[in-house]
Amino acid sequence: MTWRVVYTKQAQKDAQKLVSAGLKSKADKLLDILKENPYQTPPSYEKLVGDLAGAYSRRINIQHRLVYQVLESDRIVKVIRMWTHYD
Repeated sequence: MTWRVVYTKQAQKDAQKLVSAGLKSKADKLLDILKENPYQTPPSYEKLVGDLAGAYSRRINIQHRLVYQVLESDRIVKVIRMWTHYD
């Protein structure tokens, strides 16, 4: 059974930046993995702490990350950011 992926407004803006930076295909591969199983490894993921406690992060490339939350009861993956977290 697949997971439903939803996007925050910020993630939608970030997606447009990824297209212009030529990283869309890498992000799409990660999103496909999240649809199947948000806990799948590889590629590895990190559990975040601090302001984003409860969220997970996967690398798109060395600088940019895909940050998401997993809502188990609804089988939803909520994508929070898809750009650098250094902004």
